[in-house]
Amino acid sequence: MRILNVTQTYAPFLEFGGPPVKVRALSEALARRGHEVTVLTVDWGLESRFPGGVEPSGTSRSPFGWRQERNGVQAIYLPSWFHYRALSWNPAAKRFARARLKNFDVVHIFGLYDFLGPAIAGVCRRRKIPYVVEPIGMFLPIVRSIWLKRLYHSMVGKKMLRDAASFVATSQQEAEELASAKVPREGIFLRRNGVDAPATLPERGKFRAGHGIPQDAKVILFLGRLSAKKSPDLLLEAFAMLPVKSGGLQLVFAGPNEGDMKERLSQMAERLGVAAAVQFCGPLFDAAKWEAYRDADIFVLPSLNENFGNTAAEAAAAGTPVVVTEGCGVAPLLADVAGFVVPHIAQAIARAIAQLLADADLHAKFTDGCRQVTSRLGWEEPAEKMESLYRQLVGVESRVS
Repeated sequence: MRILNVTQTYAPFLEFGGPPVKVRALSEALARRGHEVTVLTVDWGLESRFPGGVEPSGTSRSPFGWRQERNGVQAIYLPSWFHYRALSWNPAAKRFARARLKNFDVVHIFGLYDFLGPAIAGVCRRRKIPYVVEPIGMFLPIVRSIWLKRLYHSMVGKKMLRDAASFVATSQQEAEELASAKVPREGIFLRRNGVDAPATLPERGKFRAGHGIPQDAKVILFLGRLSAKKSPDLLLEAFAMLPVKSGGLQLVFAGPNEGDMKERLSQMAERLGVAAAVQFCGPLFDAAKWEAYRDADIFVLPSLNENFGNTAAEAAAAGTPVVVTEGCGVAPLLADVAGFVVPHIAQAIARAIAQLLADADLHAKFTDGCRQVTSRLGWEEPAEKMESLYRQLVGVESRVS
């Protein structure tokens, strides 16, 4: 099949968090299955990533922007006329749709609250090309600019959602959220995310050595955007309930700052008297990310709401026991096998961390459980499920026409 994946953010712009990692992994898995996969995305400064300012192999200009071939996937990076945070205006999107959309059998739109998805969806409707929408945890406007998100739905989002052939939910929790918003259950397709772990994990000790953390310290890791939705402040509050001042504990926040969250966390750490045991190391990608997972004793994802929670699954793939809150879609896959699932309460997070730090046998049990979880978290099964959905939609569409 000829598949078009539409996403506001894609590799190499990994600073946008989980979506570019996920779309790349799924696209490449589908390409390995013999499909012709194209990704339509936004150029957030691709030329600035060229080594030595020279375009790398597989990169060229197209009539619509930069084109890059990687691992069997063609990505088209559309130039922006303006952008605000991860929202951009890309006039070339409609030109691409008019010229190229007829060449695809099915379209997969990832995410909401941008103009790229609705622009492509509108042309799909006119050309009778089936498209699916994967909200990637954005369906419920929980935090930040809620009134703007409602305005988006009233102006452009409603049409895109109304005419989608199917919605992809990555956890039962997200499926229930969609159903509660009156999306017909028969139109909700459940497919988990996967983990794109390296073939060989890095040796332990590299991350600690690079960040001045003693090898005998107990490291609690948060990796992800420092955003209100992910509740890093709740983790910091829980950390302060532990015997931090006796030494030997380190809390590491790894991830890009969103708004003034880093400053708020720094001030909070000072107020709670734990600043000396808290470190901010900025965003980590590729090998550096896996080095952090490997050197952590416990990984914590304290989010208020996550459609899945890829970072917790990645931590488990690195053999690190996890503590996740009940609002994370990945929680049922990890519960009591690779770690604890707890309420979104600081005291509950602190108790779980303390238990893992104090009980070496329990920590070893969850470390072993990480291998069990990882064995069923690859991307091939999700790709196979998407393939079956696409075939079903293309078949239905061809009979209609």
